[in-house]
Amino acid sequence: MLNLIIAEAALETMPDEIIRHPSVTNDARRTGNEPATLLLDRSIHHAAMVRLGDQFKRGRPDLVHLTLLNATSTPLYQDGLAKVYIHTRNDVVLEFRERTRPPKSYSRFRDLMRKSLREMPESGLIKVYELSVGALLKNIGPDLVVGLSIQGGSSSYEELAAQLSAKRSPAVLVGGFPRGHFTPETTGSFDRVVRVYKRSLDAHVVVARLIYEVEKHPRV
Repeated sequence: MLNLIIAEAALETMPDEIIRHPSVTNDARRTGNEPATLLLDRSIHHAAMVRLGDQFKRGRPDLVHLTLLNATSTPLYQDGLAKVYIHTRNDVVLEFRERTRPPKSYSRFRDLMRKSLREMPESGLIKVYELSVGALLKNIGPDLVVGLSIQGGSSSYEELAAQLSAKRSPAVLVGGFPRGHFTPETTGSFDRVVRVYKRSLDAHVVVARLIYEVEKHPRV
């Protein structure tokens, strides 16, 4: 079982410090939702986000959606040989039941995430709970933890896939944010940090290419 974790994902409900900004209140009025339940989205709330710390790593649920679609559309996932987790920057984890597919429509995905983060379901197709990366990995119990980062040692997709496929239950963490690097708390949970290309790539590209290479190997 390959455990894929979209870590420190730029997925969160509206931060208190910008909840009264016009771009937020206008969005709430337009969609008929309470401001506090909205997902922070740079394409809508850019003017408000300049007030936030680490704003360059936040407000991109669309990146999370693309990465999920690429991961869950693969034969490896559909055959029940991969499991997907979203870990948000606020240490909230969304665990997807095996073979669960997210909505292909971004608007439907956004509504699903907003509802899940508000209701925090403990069972069903998506379970939501508060957990750090380290605690999540302890629960999963992987026999290898690999973080994908431009700051890591160089490796090809083929080499990394062979190493993952030789393990019983490895975990791979890919950043769910548009810019920047993992926090020291997250990198401290890695057994290895790997760079698969000389420049930064979008998470959905890395995930799709890595899973394709893993699929070439028989599972042990």
